[in-house]
Amino acid sequence: MKIMLSAGEASGDLHGANLASALKKLEPSVELIGMGGSQMAAAGVDIRYDIKNLGFIGIGEIIKKIPFFFRLRSFLVKLMAEERPDALVCIDYPGFNMRLIKKAKAAGIPVIYYILPTIWAWQKGRGPVIAKYTDLAVSLFPFEADLYRAIGANVIYTGHPLLDTVRPALTKAASYAYFGLSADKPVVLLMPGSRMQEVTGLLPTMLEGAKLIAEAIPEVQFIMPRASTIDGGILRDLVAASGLAVHIGEDHTYDMMQISSAAVVASGTATLETALMAVPTLLVYRIGALSYALSKILVHIESIGLPNIIMGRRIIPELWQDEVTGENIAAAVVPLLQHETQRQTAVKALAAVRAEMGEGGSMERTAAAILRFIKEKSLDGTI
Repeated sequence: MKIMLSAGEASGDLHGANLASALKKLEPSVELIGMGGSQMAAAGVDIRYDIKNLGFIGIGEIIKKIPFFFRLRSFLVKLMAEERPDALVCIDYPGFNMRLIKKAKAAGIPVIYYILPTIWAWQKGRGPVIAKYTDLAVSLFPFEADLYRAIGANVIYTGHPLLDTVRPALTKAASYAYFGLSADKPVVLLMPGSRMQEVTGLLPTMLEGAKLIAEAIPEVQFIMPRASTIDGGILRDLVAASGLAVHIGEDHTYDMMQISSAAVVASGTATLETALMAVPTLLVYRIGALSYALSKILVHIESIGLPNIIMGRRIIPELWQDEVTGENIAAAVVPLLQHETQRQTAVKALAAVRAEMGEGGSMERTAAAILRFIKEKSLDGTI
């Protein structure tokens, strides 16, 4: 059995790696190929295109790269034609993958979509495309599965994989020692994103905010994980230019989270990870002016943070666009470090997120569903 995977960013690389491991566990002989990153490669996927070369965000930015994406899609279409996988599994990255599934469908390759476009948040028109071109849709949330089912998609709900993966590997004491930090001083986690434009657009402002936090609380310590898609040299250069001491970690991200008193995080999956680790979090979000203007028309929700969407109310604060300033970042974070009662109130609100999301074991259920689908397709002669 051969399965082709298509993931386009760091979170997709993580989910793709966990899915690959689950597939290999259930079907050791399965051959996995496709587009992904270092984590998928480590999990046994034969990476034919490395996503470290990607990292574009925003409509205006992507428009400039249209020729590149056409070439990349043609490369993957050719790969499908040569390898004839038993199925294509697309993981998130809808701007690209939703075009790839059309090509796969035309080539007679069954399509599975994992981590679906968020039609409940924006771009509802993507729903009918998924229903038409996807043979099996795998949803992370029950309410999302209901929405896709209502528009005719063959959808199953398997739960959210982060429930199984978001946990520390070390004790708190070992984590402090591993990162060279003091357990007696507060720690602020900085997560500027997994795409280069996010990092260059957000990290300088995050560091400005961090300097103001340090002025208010001189003993504060800062730590930052490096996403697998980001060159560590760029992070070090930006930090060095700020003049601030920031420990840049290469691994053990969840161990960073467990010793953090607060976090400043770029909008995305990372906000759900910090919520599941009960770290009081400030979400920051900034994209190009054209992209933001269009998003104001297309977005259907008042909050963009996954914890807020899941809970139906704002349990973490959000700063958008021009609101993302050093002063505003410091104003949101300093009280969490100075007033333990306020921090514990935030921690208690975040604890409800895990309870709301249900049980673990989703990755095994997802892998089993994918293998069962492919085998059933093979038995009925479809592939």
